[in-house]
Amino acid sequence: MTDPIEEGVAECRGDLHVRHYLLRLPRPVEEVWPALATSAGLGEWLAAAEPFEPRLGGTVALRLPEGTARGRITAWDVERVAEYTVEGRGRIRFHLEPGRPAGTTVRFTHESEQTGDPGWRERFERLLAVVEGGAL
Repeated sequence: MTDPIEEGVAECRGDLHVRHYLLRLPRPVEEVWPALATSAGLGEWLAAAEPFEPRLGGTVALRLPEGTARGRITAWDVERVAEYTVEGRGRIRFHLEPGRPAGTTVRFTHESEQTGDPGWRERFERLLAVVEGGAL
């Protein structure tokens, strides 16, 4: 069985560290989207997101254990792309595609000046559990 969380190549682009993941989630796009693009969904696996204005240019604040990261929604295409750029954390982007033969493929990119891995695999394991449970 294929690992549903596939870590891609980490690369440097100048001062930016870029990480890629490919996620294969067992639910259709319309059921995965709320986990990645709503305040309630993000709160289930990533961080409480308040405020959260679901639109291009909208405000987002992620309440992380080490403090609140404030930012903007920098790309937004409903059920396709959600991208958040937050201070001190960089840019996180989710690109959703219908999976083959079923489910959803999420191409994830994180661009940041941080050199260390912020623990994406553990977070994606929580996301997978939320999606599999159908809680949203």
